[in-house]
Amino acid sequence: MTGTIIVGIDPGLARVGYGVISRGDRYPTPLAFGCIETGSDRSTSQRLREVYDRISAILDEHEPAWVAVEQLFFTRNVTSAMHVSEARGVLLLAAEQRGIPIAEYTPNQIKQAVTGSGRADKHQVQEMMRRLLRLQEIPKPDDAADGLAVALCHMNMLRYP
Repeated sequence: MTGTIIVGIDPGLARVGYGVISRGDRYPTPLAFGCIETGSDRSTSQRLREVYDRISAILDEHEPAWVAVEQLFFTRNVTSAMHVSEARGVLLLAAEQRGIPIAEYTPNQIKQAVTGSGRADKHQVQEMMRRLLRLQEIPKPDDAADGLAVALCHMNMLRYP
């Protein structure tokens, strides 16, 4: 497991949070994290292409053993859920085209794995990412922290099959 690279993704159309971590000898090491942002002044298809191109570049650069993606969860806004679903599709396609195995987790599973509580808020997830990944500052924006959390969740699942 040492050296295993995992890319965690918090999908969206306007913002895709991602985190790239590697399992070191003792601690997980963050290699990269951030947020892919697409402008609302562009068509949905243009935005999806940008998400695809940017995540493809991240996958090509880091050559992960796994891609972990947050599962879609929505309660009210069907239109928003459709856009997130479309973004998830291009993210999954990018991983599949490269032969990278994909793992999916619910928001509650991710929060439980990294904070100990499935009801943790955004700030708690950010703070735990700072602590667990030994970062100097809280990862921002919160989408980036969520991407790191998805990756760390999967790393924990690999340790405890």
